[in-house]
Amino acid sequence: MKQLVIFDLDGTLLNTIADLAQSTNHALQALGYPTHPLEEYPFMVGNGINKLFERALPEGEKTGENVLRVRAEFIPYYNMHNADMSRPYPGIPELLERLQAEGIRLAVASNKYQEATSHLIAHYFPAIRFAAVLGQREGIPVKPDPTIVNDILRTASASPADVLYVGDSGVDMQTARNSGVEACGVTWGFRPRRELEEFSPAHIVNTPEAILSLCLRG
Repeated sequence: MKQLVIFDLDGTLLNTIADLAQSTNHALQALGYPTHPLEEYPFMVGNGINKLFERALPEGEKTGENVLRVRAEFIPYYNMHNADMSRPYPGIPELLERLQAEGIRLAVASNKYQEATSHLIAHYFPAIRFAAVLGQREGIPVKPDPTIVNDILRTASASPADVLYVGDSGVDMQTARNSGVEACGVTWGFRPRRELEEFSPAHIVNTPEAILSLCLRG
């Protein structure tokens, strides 16, 4: 049985894409840049918000200075609106409650900046006692760098062999590999199944219930 499950946030626990798109478009529009339709955003997210802004900026405008300008417009707006349309995926609240009831510890490792990560977890899952909730922190590299997972393992005093890492993207599958933990890809998130398959995770699941079965096995 697994002792700790580490979840990605966006596209895994919560469908946050509409609020991310709305907030990025707000920032772009405020600076006079063209906006993007919602359906383009699932392929812009996943590597932290600075990378999101770089991808959203027009060709020829993708400078570090402009990324910071977009960030300055985005963060105050997103902090106010990050729960407008975001919702847990079906079955996720029940999965977390059941894992907790089974004595399996839970953690979050996200490339979303720390303030928003903490707020969303507290807002949507107030009854869940997470061992660690880590987002992107100043001076810490983003996933797929393994630092965030290694920090969680230390905080939870967990061995990699006892851990399942759950995410919806190739970045997540790389993060698990780089951290030496077992990877589980989910198909309900922002990226297509074929992206998960490229990294040959130990598991790819279509429902939250399947994650419970994996954790209780053995």
